[in-house]
Amino acid sequence: MRRIIVMFTLGLLSWSLFSETSNAIPAFARKYGFNCNMCHSGYTRLNDFGQRYRDNGYQIPGQEGKEKTVFDSGPPIALRTTTGFSSYTVDKNTSSSFNVTGLDLLAAGVFHKNVSFLMIYTPRIDEPAADFSGAGNGTNPSQLGSLESVSIVFSNIVQDVLNVRIGRFEPAYHPFSSKRKYALFEPYEIYSFATPTSTFLFDDNQIGIEATGHFSGGFKYAAGAVNGNGANPDNNNAKDLYARVSQTIGKGDGQTAGQRIGLLGYYGWQPSTLAGKIPAPTGEANGNAKGGFYRIGIDGSFNYDAFNLGLLYLAGSDAKLLNTVNLAEDYNFSGGLAELNWAGLMNDRMIVSLMYNWVRPPSYDDIHNIDAYTALVRYYLGDWSAVNVGLHAEYTYRQTGNTSILDEHLVALAVDFAF
Repeated sequence: MRRIIVMFTLGLLSWSLFSETSNAIPAFARKYGFNCNMCHSGYTRLNDFGQRYRDNGYQIPGQEGKEKTVFDSGPPIALRTTTGFSSYTVDKNTSSSFNVTGLDLLAAGVFHKNVSFLMIYTPRIDEPAADFSGAGNGTNPSQLGSLESVSIVFSNIVQDVLNVRIGRFEPAYHPFSSKRKYALFEPYEIYSFATPTSTFLFDDNQIGIEATGHFSGGFKYAAGAVNGNGANPDNNNAKDLYARVSQTIGKGDGQTAGQRIGLLGYYGWQPSTLAGKIPAPTGEANGNAKGGFYRIGIDGSFNYDAFNLGLLYLAGSDAKLLNTVNLAEDYNFSGGLAELNWAGLMNDRMIVSLMYNWVRPPSYDDIHNIDAYTALVRYYLGDWSAVNVGLHAEYTYRQTGNTSILDEHLVALAVDFAF
């Protein structure tokens, strides 16, 4: 305990920032001359207005056609990075270090009334090394180059009711955005859980097309068709399909006001072999012996004063054709999360968050059982427009396995910087 207290008093510094958490865009605040809290309840998490602004194609609702386009304003570019100190303990073996990692380049804006774009690029970084996998070098970079998001949004094809997004994007079947959560180092485990039978990751940004819309009574929908392989070549002619519906009761969008409940469903296919297939010039090949998989979930977001409680239960199944662990049956699993956030002080300057994650694989899979407990505090410095400096302290205790349990402890102290 004394060691942890000393580490906290050294300063709120950090280990690593995963590129997936890179969706605060101060360029929008610069465009309007506002503080970033216009859209965020403590960046990077969107408040109700920020969610509506995003849903409306990065246009203030009711101001379509009056917005400055990217040709009328300054360059719509933002950057984000993190530096700090961390300590990681597994099986009584501790590693600790000062680190600098992650550089995220973000651009977004309006081309024309109801036509907008978003692009997020994480450049390759070889040095300085940023994690415990070893030194960054030509064969082991600390950050891989990735076009994490690039999409065009056609908004209000039918006013409020039909918007279409095309490209690579964070799909709307995510009831909570892992790209905008407060925790920097602990993922939503059920999102990032990779079954040993499938390459599908619930957390991945996907390439495809998505339709979204909302109605005045608080009902929202989303439906899409995507490759389902993240940014990898899609070796399956059958596209994955998904849908999500939600209902918000009361004023707000369920982010910081109102009470929201939702349902989601995803169904996809994967080939079990590419034997004898010749790839197309773009890298794809229609594989053999396709097996299906699905994910279904129920979620809720509940608000009271400065508190928000997010709940998710997700169940999934991979067909036995894909099940390399037990060929006799489908691979069935479940999991979820509970996240309690408090945003306080003037302009949500301080954030306190508690989170519990769990994953329950089938009984014959002894190593993928997960329980993770996270506590964090964030405090935002200054009163600047379009600049964020967040002091971040986070602790996670994580258990994996069933009969043989692996204990992990991570303490991370961070300066999270975006401008």
